[in-house]
Amino acid sequence: MRIVVLTGAGMSAESGVMTFRGNGGLWENHRIEEVATPEAFAWNPELVLRFYNQRRAQLNQVAPNAGHLALAKLEKEHEVRIITQNVDDLHERAGSTQVLHLHGKLREVRSVRNPEMVLPWTGDLNLGDTGPDGAQLRPNIVWFGEPVPAIDEAVEITRTADHFLIIGTSLQVYPAASLYRYIEPGIPCTYIDPSPNRDGLDARVRVIAKSAGEGVPEWITSLSVQSR
Repeated sequence: MRIVVLTGAGMSAESGVMTFRGNGGLWENHRIEEVATPEAFAWNPELVLRFYNQRRAQLNQVAPNAGHLALAKLEKEHEVRIITQNVDDLHERAGSTQVLHLHGKLREVRSVRNPEMVLPWTGDLNLGDTGPDGAQLRPNIVWFGEPVPAIDEAVEITRTADHFLIIGTSLQVYPAASLYRYIEPGIPCTYIDPSPNRDGLDARVRVIAKSAGEGVPEWITSLSVQSR
């Protein structure tokens, strides 16, 4: 069975990764316009770089949670393709091998001149740090107002699903929120989130109102029972 998974911020929240949305979210300290747009980087690049340096450093203090680990273990029995809105690397650190990052990766940077020039980066990124082309480097993050280069690939992956699983997302950030509309007719879909957004969901979507750490292992257990 090919299981396609769409994950959002709630997937990593249990690991201690701060999220933009929800209580204690980053947006309470920084407006979107200050840190997550091309205009912000043009206006105050030092603030933007500092913001993402803090996010990158935080990754050293968190670890995959039970939800991440359960998805990785699921690869032993099924083909699992993960499409994530998250910019952390917790899916990979848990052991998942097929992960598509829609919104980029914190531990990567790219040239402001050539978006295809992407480099791994684990420390701080500062003004004056340049790539092989001599241009300033920026976080390899898809900011608000920028196109999502991986969305076409994500749509194609979604269309191949035998089961579509949504975890920890408000289904309010587009175009990611529209992906489940591309599931082939008759394909089951499960939505795991402690505060699920049911707006616009059709009848085939099974909702499990639990956290990723609790809901994902529960769903996998039910899947195993159904497969017997």
